Amino acid sequence: MRRLFDEELADLDNSFTEMGMLVAQTIQKSVQSFVDHDREGAKAILENDHQINEREAAIEKKTFEMIALYQPVTTDLREIVTILKAVSVLERMGDQARNIANSTIRVKGTKHISSVEQALGEMGEQVAQMVSTVMDYYVKNDALGAESIAEENQTLSKRAAQVRFDSVEGMKEDADLVDSAADYLVIAGYLKRIGDYTTDIAEWIVYKRTGKIIELNPGYNYFI
Repeated sequence: MRRLFDEELADLDNSFTEMGMLVAQTIQKSVQSFVDHDREGAKAILENDHQINEREAAIEKKTFEMIALYQPVTTDLREIVTILKAVSVLERMGDQARNIANSTIRVKGTKHISSVEQALGEMGEQVAQMVSTVMDYYVKNDALGAESIAEENQTLSKRAAQVRFDSVEGMKEDADLVDSAADYLVIAGYLKRIGDYTTDIAEWIVYKRTGKIIELNPGYNYFI
């Protein structure tokens, strides 16, 4: 029975980490599509969105089955609970990537601020890397590393604040930039929310490793 449990838990771990990598790639692609004004690329992201949702549903189902069948305790139970909680966070990250893709498709502005779009591209790279990093901390069961994600999220917050400032200034200086600048504000908000979600996963990693529930993200705020 123990051997079967360990095998199923290993499969569950693999499914969870694979979903995390898929989410990170989707985030990066969605931001790149926005920066490149690539509506076809954005449509492809929307068409494949079901993959993330289906993976979440399958992983959740598996966690419930394992709890009912094996009735795990202590560290085994914490690991399953961590996956159950964190997988829903990954799905919400996927929702934000989908929102970015939708924004790319419906964008109205014809005049753009290249420096802001470059900054958004860099934010997208950063947040995708944050997702990959936090998943690596999960695999390594690294609670201290997971806690460091909060510091990375603070730098993302500063970037989001700069995008907000530059976008507002652009609107003030040129009325033709209003539509594009409004989109920049929205995209920066989506990316900042994803950054906040990475700290949520980090909190669950700490719980998995130590059994302690901590707060790494005291209140969501798009622009700190």
